[in-house]
Amino acid sequence: MSEIKGLFKNMPKLVIGDLIANLPIVQGGMGVGISLSSLATAVANEGGIGVISAVGIGMDEQDFVKNSREANKRAFRNEIRKAKEQTSGIIGVNIMVAISDYKEIVKVAVEEGADIIFSGAGLPMELPNLVGKKSKTKLVPIVSSARAARIILKRWIEKYDCVPDAFVLEGPMAGGHLGFKKEQIFDSNYSLERLVPEVINEVKKYEIKYNINIPIIVGGGIYSGEDIYKFINMGASGVQMGTRFVATYECDASMEFKQSYIDCKEEDIVIIKSPVGLPGRAIRNKFLDDVKNNLKEPFNCPFKCIRTCDYKKSPYCISLALFNAKKGNLKDGFVFAGQNAYKISELLSVKKLVESLKAEYSLGYN
Repeated sequence: MSEIKGLFKNMPKLVIGDLIANLPIVQGGMGVGISLSSLATAVANEGGIGVISAVGIGMDEQDFVKNSREANKRAFRNEIRKAKEQTSGIIGVNIMVAISDYKEIVKVAVEEGADIIFSGAGLPMELPNLVGKKSKTKLVPIVSSARAARIILKRWIEKYDCVPDAFVLEGPMAGGHLGFKKEQIFDSNYSLERLVPEVINEVKKYEIKYNINIPIIVGGGIYSGEDIYKFINMGASGVQMGTRFVATYECDASMEFKQSYIDCKEEDIVIIKSPVGLPGRAIRNKFLDDVKNNLKEPFNCPFKCIRTCDYKKSPYCISLALFNAKKGNLKDGFVFAGQNAYKISELLSVKKLVESLKAEYSLGYN
């Protein structure tokens, strides 16, 4: 370890407007209770950007079935407040465009002083209007292509006279729902390495024209400090990492959920067809095998939480399945994970994980 310290090079800071993260790492927003205040606070305290995911956040509330919208707002508000009480670092929130109560949840984030709103699973075309010009909350769309970034930039400039404070470019190796067609996921033309320069070059046109800085944060398969070094060397300002933070003590998921990451093998990482109409990456288990073999029955949806969910044709409720997994009931649910989840072999503290990423980053110089 002393030899590594001798070679140590600091990661650059991530600057988003007047926010400065000493660690250029955004912890990915992982929905239905995986990244709440505990994980977000731990990452923020290490100098990164901690993120609370809004999707399905109210499912632990007693009145969720009868009053899901109020339950979501209440739980979301409480998690932001808890995080803000436990850290002076940067706390962001991840709000999917596709959720049915998107506008209400965005309003809560602004009211509670979230530092950043990350928004994907659709293009957040109305986000500046929902937030308002007086808000200090930074707005960061999540995109999967240069075209998506261009569409957002043109719309925000023409309609709201503003630009995003940053972009997250999420590639096809990410966990959970993916912004790619199934045939694109393993196509090298859509690799993160191919997408990064395309998005940087597209955004650069607007930076020059309007004399502004729009950082690009890249995610999807970022596993090691050497990966961080590679993409920052390609021109990214920071990275988004979700999967690596699941197998930490501070992650808000159950131990059974975390153990599925530690135990899985490469061949266990599979692409599924999600009820919300997108491909998703998950860890294969009996629940998913039963779905594939048509052993699950259609259901009546009590939640209506995702606008794009075709629940009448779906053999299961994805929100309930993910919530069950979060609580440790993998018999009635499954786990989303990034392509590199199988590389994880142990549970760490966020602090230890960050230390290892810093050391690995330093080795990228040598």
